[in-house]
Amino acid sequence: MHSPILNELNTTFVPVSDLKRAVKWYSKLLGKEYDLEKVTPPIYNLPMNQHTGVLLDSGLEYVIPSPNPLFNFHAEDIDEAYRYVHDLGYEIVRDMEKYDDIAFFNIKDPDGNIVMVCNG
Repeated sequence: MHSPILNELNTTFVPVSDLKRAVKWYSKLLGKEYDLEKVTPPIYNLPMNQHTGVLLDSGLEYVIPSPNPLFNFHAEDIDEAYRYVHDLGYEIVRDMEKYDDIAFFNIKDPDGNIVMVCNG
């Protein structure tokens, strides 16, 4: 069956209340450079290495954070990623879980959105 909708993710939108605070938080998490002087509301497109993007959106009337992760960031070394996030002082809301072929943990962004870091 043909569909005009492609079988790929394009961009994940993350609702945020303070765009500059979110840019700083996510950029530090990903080890990306950022210039807050160039951040202009209501949106900021985080530079990503792959096609699927992350767009921080402060143009909403109010932010209702998701209690569950809506996406994950990949980490080759999950233990190193866990230490890195811990050293940043970010809130870890679900401790690391390890299985045969996958490991992950969840963190909370400044607006309460849950973000997963995963190696599988």
